[in-house]
Amino acid sequence: MYETGFLATGVASAVSLAGCVADAQEPPVDVRGAMYIPARAMNTFQMWHTYERGVTERDMGFAARLDLNALRTWLSYEAWHKDRESFGRAVDHFLRTAESHGIRIILGIFEGVGRPPVPKNLYDTDPWTGTSVWSPGKQVMRNPDRWGATRFAEWVMNRYRDDERVLAIEVMNEPGWRPWKKRFAREMFRVIRKERGDVPLTVGATSLANVTDYYDWGVDVMQFHYNYPNTQEIYREVLEQANKLQRSAGMPVWLTEWQRIANFGWGQKDVPPTKRGPRYASIVPPIRDSGVGNFFWSLMLKPAYMLSQRKRGILNGVFHEDGAVWSEKDARAIKSMSGDDSFSGEQRMEWPEWAKEVPERANSGGS
Repeated sequence: MYETGFLATGVASAVSLAGCVADAQEPPVDVRGAMYIPARAMNTFQMWHTYERGVTERDMGFAARLDLNALRTWLSYEAWHKDRESFGRAVDHFLRTAESHGIRIILGIFEGVGRPPVPKNLYDTDPWTGTSVWSPGKQVMRNPDRWGATRFAEWVMNRYRDDERVLAIEVMNEPGWRPWKKRFAREMFRVIRKERGDVPLTVGATSLANVTDYYDWGVDVMQFHYNYPNTQEIYREVLEQANKLQRSAGMPVWLTEWQRIANFGWGQKDVPPTKRGPRYASIVPPIRDSGVGNFFWSLMLKPAYMLSQRKRGILNGVFHEDGAVWSEKDARAIKSMSGDDSFSGEQRMEWPEWAKEVPERANSGGS
């Protein structure tokens, strides 16, 4: 039986040293990250199937400007299945580029959020309709006789289980509460645990309430997501619970998706334009004060990942593709988690030109 707490804590400590000199003041937050999918990739199949080295190199430079030392992204079973040699070269370049900027990566193997991975959805680059896709599809996850995805999990582990550039390997993002999805994720976790090396193993959990299920699977790092709290006070309470869980479990607990304070519910269709855009500074103070390792959504400015949010005109991100930021205040707040809140750059609170139809269509009711 392996010691999960010792293994994961060792990695978390190593991340805190990335990009720091020996006599530098210890940063308020050890693990400082962002969710990363290129601006124009609507899903991770597009990210890897049409992988662009120059885009990766540019965007890693943006992450370094915020003193980030970690990024979280997902792989693509469908892109691997289509051309595994090209896929492998792309992932290796991605990790090399990240390492050159002092950044380590959470590599997610499977994605539990989105639409079916049929060609229409995989290749859809329309900023109004192109969104996340399951990986693999529902028919595969529901049917153990079709779990060829096991080979993909083994491929990932054989290549990256001892890779120091990898902060953690995430078996799946948000298996959630559906029994068939959770059953698939648990079996895939059993596979990667059998093939494990030095890299910690984890699962993307929807909430702190959801994370305890995966603790029983034998994870080394616990994750939770909380994107839109109503107030800072609520968030402070949740982060205090996360720190208590970290102490009691003896392993890191990371907030791997967060965005802004917003008092609109998931059932609210009409979101005021002032609340559709990024406002990371509204939620940084409690995160920084808690010291909880965290990943905001997302590094690059782009329409919301999920279709339900896309239709409401939600925009996420910090950087435009030319290096301008949506908000200097947001950039300074995020960077402050490294102990340095200085940031200078062009501010442009405008939707990217290529995606401007999204707020226009949301304003007109989707027509």
